Amino acid sequence: MSGKEKSRAKAEQAKGKLKETAGRAVGNERMTAEGRAEMAKGDARQAKEKVKDVFKR
Repeated sequence: MSGKEKSRAKAEQAKGKLKETAGRAVGNERMTAEGRAEMAKGDARQAKEKVKDVFKR
């Protein structure tokens, strides 16, 4: 996995987790859902990079 894409995926996951936690803390369902979506986006990006790594070998 390229370093840039790996860090981008981790950042999206962390940002999503933070947003989800903040949304739950204040009772904002929209923010919670947006946080989950960002975490899923980061997970998808990470999975894509792992697949690319497998086929490089």
